[in-house]
Formats: sequence, structure tokens, C-alpha cells
Amino acid sequence: MIVVTGATGNVGRQVVDALAAAGEEVTAVSRRDPGAATAGVRHRQGDLAAPDSLRPAFDGADTLFLLVAGDDPHAVLDAAKTGGIRRVVLLSSQGAGTRPLAYAHPAGFEAAVRDSGLGWTVLRPGGFASNALAWAEPVRTRRTVFAPFGDIALPVIDPADVAQVAATVLREDGHAGRTYELTGPAALSPRQRAQVIGEAVGEPVAFVEQSRAEARQQMLRFMPEPVVDATLGILGEPQPAEQAVTSDVQRVLGRAAGTFAGWTARHAAAFG
Repeated sequence: MIVVTGATGNVGRQVVDALAAAGEEVTAVSRRDPGAATAGVRHRQGDLAAPDSLRPAFDGADTLFLLVAGDDPHAVLDAAKTGGIRRVVLLSSQGAGTRPLAYAHPAGFEAAVRDSGLGWTVLRPGGFASNALAWAEPVRTRRTVFAPFGDIALPVIDPADVAQVAATVLREDGHAGRTYELTGPAALSPRQRAQVIGEAVGEPVAFVEQSRAEARQQMLRFMPEPVVDATLGILGEPQPAEQAVTSDVQRVLGRAAGTFAGWTARHAAAFG
């Protein structure tokens, strides 16, 4: 049995669906009742910030998909081992490798997983294509994208690819001890992504470049200050590794990573 934490999230929900479609026995864990659940999937409420709440989910399972959440990965992993988990796939972040001081939380989870005595695989996606949904309202109402660093390109990844990689690694042997750096197939700037969105909605979408200060003020409304500053660092002064396109999606899935245009076409309704 495979336990999926964060099972109602952007990636976790798709991991659950992919595993269930492949015929795997799945326990989906989330803090809240998911409502309509995937057919054949067992659901358990639990919180990574309260490791003891996860013990019923681990009973009878051998593999764990783990999010970076809560403050005590060692307690989560101890509960997992007690419950019979032998292998863990951690969804971390590219920043844990490129900026471990700024991304100390995921870096700490990675260290705990590697030291746990369990079989482990770490997934490090870069920025998600779905972050463009933050532009949905101004695109719908004004056909305009507002973002900083308009011409700095990064290879954002489709969350569906992250989920497919996770589901494959959870089901297959041969991935133990590996860290996969997951990116899209090409680096695109915010200005270029705005153009792609315009093509998807059938109307031109203007791009207005924010100052760093303007973007920071906006991001502070929903993100902690250290995360905002680290994110702006990647967006504005990316390291070569953060702009590089990797082949790890191809290596795991046997196909190229999906494009931003493909993600946008599937979500064009959000942009009206």
C-alpha cells in the first residue's frame, strides 16, 4: 500500500489519481475531508504537523509520498517506520539544492529522509507552471499580466509531470538513493508566458513589469518574508542551475516534459 500525504493538493491529488488508475492500493492523507474521493482510495485525516495523527494511515503500508510540511520530519519518519513504511519519496524543492540556507525547511526534510534508514528518493521541482494562476484575475479583467523581472527565463514545470514522476517512482524499483531535478523543457520569461496565455485565450495579453519592491509587497500578503525574499532571488538573480533544463522527467517517464503552452491550453478557462 502507498500512503500519499497532501492528497488534496496541487500535486498530491494527481498522484493519488495516477496510482489508483494504475491499480495500486492507496491511502490518501489530508488535514480535511476531501469530499468526493477517488474510487477505491482509502482516505484518512492526518496532519504532518501532528505526526501521531498519521499512524492509522501508515498501518499496513510500505511506501510513503511525503510533503515538506510540519516542523519535525524525524517524528513523521519514526511514525512511518513504526507503521511498516520501508520507502519514502519526498517532494522537496529545487531551492533545497541551490539555496539551502534560504530553503532550510525542505533541506532539513531532505537530510532527515536520507538519514532515516529507509529507502528514499527526492524530487526537486523548480517553479510550477500553475503559479501563473496568480495572473488569472488581471488577465480575465484587463488582459494584462503584472510581474517582476520580465525578461528572465526559467524552465517552469507542469505539476502534472511532477505527479507522474512521483507516481512512477512510487511504483517502480530502481530509484532508491536518487535526487531528481524536475524542470520543464524550455526556459520562458514572464513576458513570454504572458504571450502564451494570450494565444490560449485568443486575445493579446499585455505585460507590465513590476519593480522588485512592488512584487515583494504583493507577495508578502500570502507568503512569509523569508520565502518571499528567496523566491525573488530565484526570479530575479537565478543561478545557472536554476535556469538549466534537466532531462530527469524524460529519464523517469520516457517522454519529454510538458510545455507551458500545453499547461496553459488545459487551463485556458481560468484566464477567460
